[in-house]
Amino acid sequence: MLINLIQFIVVLASMIILHEVGHFAACRLFGVKVEEFGFGFPPRITRLFTLRGTDYTLNWIPLGGFVRPLGEAQPEVEGGLAAAKPLVRIGVYIAGPLMNLLVAVVLYALIFSRLGVPDTTVIQIQDVVTGSPAAEAGLLPGDTLLAVNDLEADSFEALRDEIYAKLGEEISLTYQRDGQTGQVRVVPRENPPENEGAIGIVMTSPVREINWLQALPLAVGATTEHSIAVLKLPGQLIGGSAGSAGRPVGYKGMYDIYAGAKEGQLLPGTPADINVLLFLVSITVSLGVLNLLPIPALDGGRILFVLPELLVGRRVSQKVQNVVNAIGFISVILLLIYFNILDFTSPVQLP
Repeated sequence: MLINLIQFIVVLASMIILHEVGHFAACRLFGVKVEEFGFGFPPRITRLFTLRGTDYTLNWIPLGGFVRPLGEAQPEVEGGLAAAKPLVRIGVYIAGPLMNLLVAVVLYALIFSRLGVPDTTVIQIQDVVTGSPAAEAGLLPGDTLLAVNDLEADSFEALRDEIYAKLGEEISLTYQRDGQTGQVRVVPRENPPENEGAIGIVMTSPVREINWLQALPLAVGATTEHSIAVLKLPGQLIGGSAGSAGRPVGYKGMYDIYAGAKEGQLLPGTPADINVLLFLVSITVSLGVLNLLPIPALDGGRILFVLPELLVGRRVSQKVQNVVNAIGFISVILLLIYFNILDFTSPVQLP
């Protein structure tokens, strides 16, 4: 348990530090001085070193890190963040969440390159229902379907459409088994038993290996879908449609999920390291997407304050920003306390 706890702290801190690396890199890119890059949260233990005007510090609370740009809330400080042009500030604020989403793409690419992806152009029979037309014709699990009548079976949709267009009529199925090609004739049922299908087979596709670069487009798509799901979560929580598995979790809940991931419980049947990578993806996508929400004190809330200046040329009073951000920060802390209490009163349930 102690080893799991230490690993969990390192993993969680790493995802948050990568978020801060995004802000830091944007500050460097746009010429905004960074006074401090902190590992962990204050109080400070020590200053590790100073490089290019930035103090790199080690702090006592090991659950993340922070970046402190010059003049973050002081427009009068020349060369500081608050004095920078609106687009520069937006660039700095958005860079942290974008870094988290970029990390998610990399992690998803690693997952896909490890697991492979289904080759949907090849249709195999996963199971054959006893007493079905397919069983009576002699088709077996593992057979690869090559054609239906004269139509090449290169997708689930093409195969299914051709079969269901010939209900009650005899069709030919060309298949391959152990390197040998054969052909059978079956009559698709017009009214098959529930959940059996017209000829009584369960279709699947073999998994093909891909490298990390080939996995990148799939990883971008998976990150996009994951981000959309996270964006929908607040509305689902308010509407009560999120379910018990959809509620936010605190530190204990995240630790429970991490411990379950190490035992292979997130995606049963896959290696434990893949489950851990899925946990990391969940953390980094949540950090990226939730920080973009227009909530005061979060990156999205800070971007919201910049928009009036960008659109109409008028800056929102820094005093107003400070007050609203302080209220937002307190609200976020109270929510975190509530989520952590829920972790004890309603523990996370894994498969």
